[in-house]
Amino acid sequence: MTNRFRTPSGGRIDRAAPVSFRFDGKTFTGYRGDTLASALIANGVHLVGRSFKYHRPRGFISAGSDEPNALVNVVRDGARQAPNLRATQVEIYEGLKAESQNRWPSLGFDAGAVNDLFSPFLPSGFYYKTFMWPAGAWKRFYEPKIRAMAGLGVAPTLPDPDRYTQNYAHCDVLVVGAGPAGLAAALAAASSGAKVILVDEQAEFGGSLLSETTAIIEGKPTADWLADTLANLAAKDNVTLLPRTTAFGYFPHNLIALAERVTDHLAAPGADLPRERLWQVRAKEVVLATGALERPLVFPENDRPGVLLADSGRTYLNRYGVRPGERAVIFTACDAGYRAALDLKAGGVAIAAIADLRSELTGELPAHALKAGIDVRPSTVVTGTSGRLRVSGASLAKVKHGTVGPSESIACDVVLMSGGFTPSVHLFSQSRGNLVWDGAAGAYLPGTSVERERSAGASRGLSGLQRVLEDGYAQGEAAAKAARNFTSPARGQTPAPAESSRSIPASAEDLGTDGFIGATPHSRNPAFVKAFVDWQNDVTAKDIKLATREGFRSIEHVKRYTTTGMATDQGKTSNMNALGIVSEALDTPVPQIGLTTFRPPFTPTTFGIFAGEARGNLFDPLRKTAIHYWAAEHGAAFEDVSLWKRAHYFPRAGEDMHAAVARECKAVRASVGLFDASTLGKIEVVGPDAAEFMNRIYTNAWAKLEPGRLRYGVMLREDGFVMDDGVVGRLAPDRFHVTTTTGGAPRVLAHMEDYLQTEWPDLDVWLTSTTEQWAVIAVQGPKAREVIAPLIEGIDLSKEAFPHMSVREGRICGVPTRLFSVSFTGELGFEINVPAEYGRSVWEAVYAAGERFGITPYGTETMHVLRAEKGYIIVGQETDGTATPDDVGLGWAVGKAKKDFVGKRSLARAAFSAPDRKQLVGLRTTDPRVVLEEGAQIVTDPSAPIPVPMLGFVTSSYNSAVLGRSIALAMIKGGRARIGQKLTVPMETHAIEVEVVEPIFYDPKGERLNG
Repeated sequence: MTNRFRTPSGGRIDRAAPVSFRFDGKTFTGYRGDTLASALIANGVHLVGRSFKYHRPRGFISAGSDEPNALVNVVRDGARQAPNLRATQVEIYEGLKAESQNRWPSLGFDAGAVNDLFSPFLPSGFYYKTFMWPAGAWKRFYEPKIRAMAGLGVAPTLPDPDRYTQNYAHCDVLVVGAGPAGLAAALAAASSGAKVILVDEQAEFGGSLLSETTAIIEGKPTADWLADTLANLAAKDNVTLLPRTTAFGYFPHNLIALAERVTDHLAAPGADLPRERLWQVRAKEVVLATGALERPLVFPENDRPGVLLADSGRTYLNRYGVRPGERAVIFTACDAGYRAALDLKAGGVAIAAIADLRSELTGELPAHALKAGIDVRPSTVVTGTSGRLRVSGASLAKVKHGTVGPSESIACDVVLMSGGFTPSVHLFSQSRGNLVWDGAAGAYLPGTSVERERSAGASRGLSGLQRVLEDGYAQGEAAAKAARNFTSPARGQTPAPAESSRSIPASAEDLGTDGFIGATPHSRNPAFVKAFVDWQNDVTAKDIKLATREGFRSIEHVKRYTTTGMATDQGKTSNMNALGIVSEALDTPVPQIGLTTFRPPFTPTTFGIFAGEARGNLFDPLRKTAIHYWAAEHGAAFEDVSLWKRAHYFPRAGEDMHAAVARECKAVRASVGLFDASTLGKIEVVGPDAAEFMNRIYTNAWAKLEPGRLRYGVMLREDGFVMDDGVVGRLAPDRFHVTTTTGGAPRVLAHMEDYLQTEWPDLDVWLTSTTEQWAVIAVQGPKAREVIAPLIEGIDLSKEAFPHMSVREGRICGVPTRLFSVSFTGELGFEINVPAEYGRSVWEAVYAAGERFGITPYGTETMHVLRAEKGYIIVGQETDGTATPDDVGLGWAVGKAKKDFVGKRSLARAAFSAPDRKQLVGLRTTDPRVVLEEGAQIVTDPSAPIPVPMLGFVTSSYNSAVLGRSIALAMIKGGRARIGQKLTVPMETHAIEVEVVEPIFYDPKGERLNG
């Protein structure tokens, strides 16, 4: 049985290179150049999947990217699995393993097929009507069960080990599609010297020419002309050829997204190559030579395995050397069916009959079929098929005056259908071009272009090889000329056919514009007939008609109600027939019904190609300070703060976090602690107008701040709410060293740049991010001055010369430093700013100098406790985007006499002075051992009727080892007026009584700040 359906010769496969592969656990043999689809058909396998909803047996319909049924999972190893790949595009390689999808327990016997028996109760939209009761059951029961039964492939659960890269490119002319029109366009554009990129989704360039066996182009057989053309293009330095590359998105300003499959076809890809490559191409001009897609016909039981498109059957025979069956019935509404019949007959396939919807048969191809002795039946339809897992027969009936006569059953193992060809306009539509209905062609064609683009060949409704080639040359020449002038004659107008500078004699039939859209007639009971419009989503003609009866008129609404044209199909096979059915049902012309939107991607595209190298640390960059590794060596536990790794606490043997934090807090209060503050954002504001800029961007005044002094700054959004805060040092009349919160650094810089560039471009100011330039070492505690004094050069550390909130420049350990006298703990404190490359060495020197004082490194958790004891806020913890400076006790930092600053006018709103605004207060629990939950709500009476009025919430809550009790900060309505009141905090198991107090728990007078 192996390769039983393989022809003795012919095709473009390499018969000297056999390939072994597996499908659903069975081993098969194909040849290099085969797709999984062609190799399976060669082995007599047509059953490749089960349908989405009814789990009906499904086989191949097409030979290309428009395949809706044959979606498989390709497995290289446990982590390398790719679901929902089209078998028609998967190239086989030695050892390929593929699996069918959406079936259980096996493909041949799928328990889910019971859905087909209940299909009368499962019409389109049934889930909107059926699963309404009982309330809440949809989420808990119905949806999980439906999702388990329906669907396509299963996403891998392991991380993707493959590599994906991204390229950016520019060109004069990008040609999408390497069929006859695309090749001609690329040749013409390249010959003029234009820089050309030619892309095609297939493994080989040639498009429809790959299936031609008799055509002659410029006196050469098709294969010879194609080989010479490709060699010509490959030899040109100004041409880039990208096979296996799908143009999946057309974006503004001629940005085209391309997905190149680099190694999927290789048995051993190697570590040096990516799996896929994303190309983002900016082209001066684009030629869309995307061809046309053959339309299926909608007739009863048209979904059985073995029913496929006529031109695809011809492709399998001529390109891959595979007979799609042994005895075929052709159902057609155009001459393409005859072309397929003649080729298949010559290839050894018996043609049982050709059923032609048309009543009058003219032209060369029908005449050739009659001459070949084929049973040709005009005015005939297929009214059904038979067979279980593969078609075994077709019923044919005559149509006379609109009436379908009795059916005749004809034995066959393949049914080929052709409803005509639909230009592939997905990319043109994505470019926002205007599509125009062409009644003669029975299709939408490209109309007015919006981008610098032109369509060529079959993609704009032309047929016949000679016309397509000539049009390709003409559009390629025009594109190259427009690229040189950078003006496009096609922009804003319908591209003209424009005669080519050369005539291309070709001997190939013009298939004309005959065809059919909609559902073909039959005399069977429509209630029991399934004539599929959308194979992928199990949408039938009956479903489309039901949607119209239920009031849907727009095709966009019909699409969503029935799901036709959704998922990976995007309307490739279903769109036009759905339009035809709706048009007939509503007795409304197709243009009035509309057209569904073609959304990118054109075909399914991996997530990996969008992520590229941006995953792991490259997706979420891992930032470490200069002192990180010292902390790691000394046992620090780390936490993520923004993108930074920060030491959370430094546990000693036997300590949990609470014990370590308690020890660290006591050490800072009693002697001295060492803290890595390098992650604070740092921005240098420099220029003659620096002080004026600071005045406008911060709430407080800066003009009179003397060089050498620090000031705490508050930054607001335009709406008056706190955005960020930090300590700012004035180093010189024209220079400020600004610090921000760790997470707020990029946001603050962007905010500053925005105002400087758009609101105050007259200010002479430069902004520079210096976050990574400076390592910051915070030395905090009563012994801080004594620890650093021996290391400092050129700075007088006395209280009088260097008071709290001062900055001096000098040296420490011989290294330049900006030394801040500042504290976020309430103790005497210094922040040592040194160049980052010296951060660790200076840290180690300070640590060594402090060992005789019992210096203790501490982490962010201890820092949080210490600042909360002092009532210092953290932006983002005490603030939630709706807090004003006064709400959080920072009203003193607002310059009342300042003429203006960002957010000033918003602060004047009446709502900002309402007595019931939430204000920052402290909470003291009646039981000092109880630590409140952060985020817990605060109420007056927890026994009040539901909904209980909420007064506010806990923002910060800790156990203070220094104070010997729990402490908390909270935002409470009218909080300052409630100081002394008793309130309640409902917890998970019981309510906690608290007293509202001042938010400063430790050293309220600030006597310890100067040591």
